[in-house]
Amino acid sequence: MKNLNKHLLGLVILLSFLSCNDYLDIVPDRTQEVSLMFERKDAAYTALATCYSYLPQNDDLYGTFALASDEITMPFAKEPNSIKLMKGEQNADDPIMNYWSGYGGGKYQGSLWDGIRSCNLLIDNVDSVVDMDQEEKNIWAAEAKLLKAYYHFLLAIHYGPIPIVDSNLPIDSSDQELRVFRESVDDVFAYILQTIDNAIIDLPERFISTNDLGRMDQVIAHAIKSKVALYSASPLFNGNSELYNDFLDHQGNPFFNQNIDASKWEVAASVADEAIKAALLQGASIYNFTETPNPYDVNNFEDDFYQTLYDLKYSITDKWNSELIWGDSSPVNSWWRIQSGALMKNPTASSVEAAWQWLSPTLRIAELFYTKNGLPIDQDLDFDYENRYEVVRVERDQSQYARPFNRTVRLHLNREPRFYSSLGFDTGQYRAWGELWNLRMRKGQTHGRIAQTSDYLITGYALKKLVHPDSEGDTYDKVVRYPWPNSRLAELYLNYAEAMNEAYGPSQEVYDAINVVRERAGIPHIETIWSDATIAKTPNKHTTKDGLREIIQHERMVELAFEGHRYNDIRRWKLAEEYFNTAVFGWSVDESTEAAFYQPIQVGLRSFLSPRDYLHPIKTSELTTNPNLIQNPYW
Repeated sequence: MKNLNKHLLGLVILLSFLSCNDYLDIVPDRTQEVSLMFERKDAAYTALATCYSYLPQNDDLYGTFALASDEITMPFAKEPNSIKLMKGEQNADDPIMNYWSGYGGGKYQGSLWDGIRSCNLLIDNVDSVVDMDQEEKNIWAAEAKLLKAYYHFLLAIHYGPIPIVDSNLPIDSSDQELRVFRESVDDVFAYILQTIDNAIIDLPERFISTNDLGRMDQVIAHAIKSKVALYSASPLFNGNSELYNDFLDHQGNPFFNQNIDASKWEVAASVADEAIKAALLQGASIYNFTETPNPYDVNNFEDDFYQTLYDLKYSITDKWNSELIWGDSSPVNSWWRIQSGALMKNPTASSVEAAWQWLSPTLRIAELFYTKNGLPIDQDLDFDYENRYEVVRVERDQSQYARPFNRTVRLHLNREPRFYSSLGFDTGQYRAWGELWNLRMRKGQTHGRIAQTSDYLITGYALKKLVHPDSEGDTYDKVVRYPWPNSRLAELYLNYAEAMNEAYGPSQEVYDAINVVRERAGIPHIETIWSDATIAKTPNKHTTKDGLREIIQHERMVELAFEGHRYNDIRRWKLAEEYFNTAVFGWSVDESTEAAFYQPIQVGLRSFLSPRDYLHPIKTSELTTNPNLIQNPYW
């Protein structure tokens, strides 16, 4: 999407007369300038670029929600807003991660209401452009409609009931017209789904030109619709009388429907099925690595384990690969990118400008990944769960897991390939800087904490999943950029599995959808391993709706780990008080001896006050500006 990026330079011009922030839906009082903007295609393209410019950048270290959970932590002096959010520092006077009013990160995230207003501006005026044919005008308007729907969705999942802003009001509107009201959650989701349907009609099936990659098309629209339908059916938004029975509008009506509507899961299943079919029809597929492996792995590549490692790694970092449904075509290109925060330093390099060695997965996430049998570590009878922290010698036949004849904890051995493609650990392997490292992570060792530096892995784990193997961190231009995966085909299969199980219960269709993801991960099919009473601690768990729900949720947390899904998934499942209210643990990284290093210690806090923190607060000043708004409960 080079053209869009080029035209972002025109944002200053457009935003100069889109800066009226008093109300949510007021149009700019510069109608002549608006007319000039939509006189010619080149000028109008700036307006389209503006619509896209409000998309959150999930690879922005200081602005992303990808760190807003219990997956990752870092040295506290450099905490991003998302980690502050999870420590319980949210407030209503100056909210953290504020999509409603906008917030500062590495790149400023503007108010999504401004983004919606920009979309409405284009939709209302694109037909005035004289040097465009009607089909292209319709496509641009459809892109803006889809973006507008997506911005409403992001606001809804963080704030619940929101105003619906489908059109901009004229400047001479009365104060009362401008002071909009919040709508019920059901009405908001219905509006979003309908707006997506309206957009799909005029969108191209798939943008394939290099200049247009990442632009909204039918495949992306179906993927977004799948996510919207899934959230609409989920416990937080579907009949949530437990938390919001007294959250009422000005007429005394509940903002949240008080009765669970099971048909929403049926809709979510149907929409996910449509999304998968639309993606497959346009050539999408679960990613498999088919190129030549890096030289240091050539001799090992006949081993299926190494093939799987490459399949998993490059499904994220291979640019515009077959599994990527929707990628961010403008990844962060400055010092605040997530990949720099995750990239390990090379102790032999003369410069480590773009390798910070900050982002550190938590011990909880290290324990989340499956065993090599594809079961949770506490459900696999072959895995010594009770002694998982015991230090043992790595045997020669375990070389794919860690360096033979060194020592590490049992927890790091005999795990599934996704564990090894996602996490770096003491005596494990790490691919970056064009090298294959055997990590040495204790204090004073090559990759451990050295002296009193603040650039260190506070839990003793490195985040490998988001680092391209060819990235070198001596300068920023040597960090290999790739589009952040806003949506992957694997997610659509998991959406389908979850919705089908909730709507109809366990079935082979559900198992097949999960197994598409598990096959690529190199682990047994769901019905095979959970039926084996010699291995599964709770055999046949997959045959009950409740049991399969837990399996699907676990599968989703593993497959989509570190991609920015966990915070919202756990909230929509209404499980946040369970996951987000416990301390963060890691290894004792300030210790140099083996016995002392492998002691789990608390390295941080997570705090989630239920039910307050399920919804974000509206900034207090917004309530003053528009007294028709009602603050979210307990704020």
